[in-house]
Amino acid sequence: MDSKLTLYNTLTRTKEVFAPLDPPRVGMYVCGPTVYGDPHLGHARPAVTFDLLFRYLTFLGYKVRYVRNVTDVGHLENDADQGEDKIAKKARLEQLEPMEVAHYYTERYHRAMDALGVLTPSIEPRASGHIIEQIGLVKRILEAGFAYESNGSVYFDVEAYDRQHRYGRLSGRVLDEMIANTRALDGQDDKRSPYDFALWKKASPEHIMRWPSPWSDGFPGWHLECSAMSAKYLGERFDIHGGGMDLMFPHHECEIAQSVAACGHDSARYWVHNNMITINGQKMGKSLGNFITLDELFTGSHRLLAQAYSPMTIRFFVLQAHYRSTLDFSNEALQAAEKGLDRLMKGVETLGKIVPSAVSTVEVSDLENRFREAMDDDLNSPMVISALFDWVRQINQLRDGQQTITAPDLDRLRTLMHTIVSDVLGLRDEKGGEGRDLVAPLVEMLLDIRTEAKAARDWATSDRIRDRLTEIGIRVKDRKDGCDWEIE
Repeated sequence: MDSKLTLYNTLTRTKEVFAPLDPPRVGMYVCGPTVYGDPHLGHARPAVTFDLLFRYLTFLGYKVRYVRNVTDVGHLENDADQGEDKIAKKARLEQLEPMEVAHYYTERYHRAMDALGVLTPSIEPRASGHIIEQIGLVKRILEAGFAYESNGSVYFDVEAYDRQHRYGRLSGRVLDEMIANTRALDGQDDKRSPYDFALWKKASPEHIMRWPSPWSDGFPGWHLECSAMSAKYLGERFDIHGGGMDLMFPHHECEIAQSVAACGHDSARYWVHNNMITINGQKMGKSLGNFITLDELFTGSHRLLAQAYSPMTIRFFVLQAHYRSTLDFSNEALQAAEKGLDRLMKGVETLGKIVPSAVSTVEVSDLENRFREAMDDDLNSPMVISALFDWVRQINQLRDGQQTITAPDLDRLRTLMHTIVSDVLGLRDEKGGEGRDLVAPLVEMLLDIRTEAKAARDWATSDRIRDRLTEIGIRVKDRKDGCDWEIE
């Protein structure tokens, strides 16, 4: 843990050296999915981003408690305080129980995350399983004077809070400007002000998901669950709170206000936000109807897709861009990611074919230093990938005899490549495995026959073997001392 990891803290708008509250322990909370539909490409980015952070912190020697929630109640249409619960609406349309919907799409999300190589978080709490904690938090906010009851609902009093603390620190919003630009909204007469937000909502007669509370039979506000569950599992102060940039306002802003109102201080020290995936410059999301589900990506079944893209291609696509930059979807970009991933994995495979020498003409520490420097600089995964590609070129030179490496250095290089590619970046070879193990002996036998044909100057047989292998996706590379092959 001698690392100088820096993270961009959205709260301070600066890169800060990461220093956990209680080393070597790290507490990290990340907003997870609202489970009313299939996970899409937009869900992949925060999942992969914070999986990368989780993996790197673990690599550095920290003991990370990673909490990622599942929202299965309280998230209303258009992220508002009015309207139908997203899960309840889906349940009504499908004539299912709401928890049946939540369970089904949670499982779909888990399967997609497994395919993407996203590690399981330490704890995955559900909003519906923490109603008691949320009611308790509402009581504390009421007692502190930062909330009010109205017709069985409880709302956060933003103006009262802003008089003692500043509302809008995370997003950069100023309450006076928000007031000037906000008009009264129909159907929200229970609120003192339209920018107040719900802590507890009284359920209408037709609302399926409801629980008893001191104020009414109802359900918690969307923002409440994360404040309650992060405090339960990480304490009132913890290290990192993560999520997509689209959650910065109002969700995370409201979280900060709730925690400060109840506890008198901020909860998370570092607020980390990934940027969006866009299509033609527009945010990808269910609300806009321009999303592509991960299952559609994996099968190629969406009209915008030129082909199917494997889970590791999607992961590599996400990692190729810095997490704070926008990432625009296109078939060309995904195809480039596919080729880049293939090149990287072939380089890793080639490491097993290198014969060590008496001296090293390469410096393995160069790769290690570049990897650490890039990751310590706010998780700069594109620079890590750039270093890996440089070393793939050197690995090919080692295989071809243009450079040499000693046995200890080769072992070190193999270990380092596995650590970076597999353990930290979370990439795996989707073309390897048992199928390749069966193919390899057959290809080697054909290449032995081809070598004998070339020795006998039977060029027709030699060329026919090479051409037929090329047709089925196996490229043969002739070298001075023989030949090599790889699956395209």
